[in-house]
Amino acid sequence: MKAIEEFIKKESASGILLIFATILALALSNSGMSSLYASFLHIPVEIRVGALHLNKTLYHWVNDGLMVIFFLLIGMEVKREILEGHLSSLGQVALPGMAAIGGMVVPAAVYLLFNQNNPIAVGGWAIPTATDIAFALGILSLLGNRVPVSLKIFLMALAIIDDLGAIIIIAIFYTTELSTLSIAIAIISLAVLITFNLFGVSKKAAYFIVGTILWVSVLKSGVHATLAGVALAFTIPLNVKDENKKPISPLKEIEHNLHFWVAFFILPLFAFVNAGVNITEISLSQMSGAVPTGIILGLFIGKQVGVFGFSWLAIKLKLAKLPKDGNWVHLYGVSVLTGIGFTMSLFIASLAFEDDSIFQYTDKLAILAGSFMSGIVGYFVLKSVKNT
Repeated sequence: MKAIEEFIKKESASGILLIFATILALALSNSGMSSLYASFLHIPVEIRVGALHLNKTLYHWVNDGLMVIFFLLIGMEVKREILEGHLSSLGQVALPGMAAIGGMVVPAAVYLLFNQNNPIAVGGWAIPTATDIAFALGILSLLGNRVPVSLKIFLMALAIIDDLGAIIIIAIFYTTELSTLSIAIAIISLAVLITFNLFGVSKKAAYFIVGTILWVSVLKSGVHATLAGVALAFTIPLNVKDENKKPISPLKEIEHNLHFWVAFFILPLFAFVNAGVNITEISLSQMSGAVPTGIILGLFIGKQVGVFGFSWLAIKLKLAKLPKDGNWVHLYGVSVLTGIGFTMSLFIASLAFEDDSIFQYTDKLAILAGSFMSGIVGYFVLKSVKNT
């Protein structure tokens, strides 16, 4: 329980920091400093080692580089929860699992309802399916003990399954043309990492060295680079013995060490470089278009209907129970909060629409609007519950 409380505390604080990073990005992009902000995003950063050449803007280094570390952390959280945590038994996974499925299927359906006839817009169907656990737990932290810990654990488990779903979606639907050589190097690297795991290699440096080769090869392959982080995570052993035959957990150690940097540096920086939308150049008529409408309603309506509806179904079919000390209003309020897509929604939007201006940035503003609405309404729903 102590580890869970520490996780929630860090995620909550990170969510508050994300809010400030978003406000700062919006302030800069809508002021006289907008050109400076744009120049910052497009600072060229180059790495060259022999024939290997990586030349990207700061914006792309954050999305294709630093976000790999974020996905590494997600992968380790998923693995730990499946092996010994809140996803380790069918009874524990039933409610958040059903809720996560509903929270992906219904928002996608809402989005496609508005965009099914536009072949370009259809690619954004996964944008409203995401949940930002840091933001959502940040809202819950403002409510103190009005929300039972069991509801926070439910939200955490749901978001982890949600992230796993996003990883699968990215792997299947957002992969470009493939490089055979790079794919081959990635497969060899992954095979080496699996061998390390099978032979009980405990040196974290060994995993990171081969993991770096895996990341570069995946980056060059056409498969999105963040998947390298997930693949690496699943090969890092949860429990192993070091050279002195002492039991250690490389996965837990790395997860603990990375959590601070992801929560307080990588995610806020990601928010800062992705949330800067010039709203002065976007009209109300543009925001009423099919893409922004599908995203806003997918996040604000689709998420709460999907999560709450599938949770209700699981409980009524006796596949799961209401979280301890929670009631239906608690569950509904948390369901509304899952509409805070933010980080993962922005990330998927950057993959779905590689040209940021294709929909005049209304997609990004719609993500902010849908997430904001979900956060505000969810907060007041939960605040209305009498503290017993």
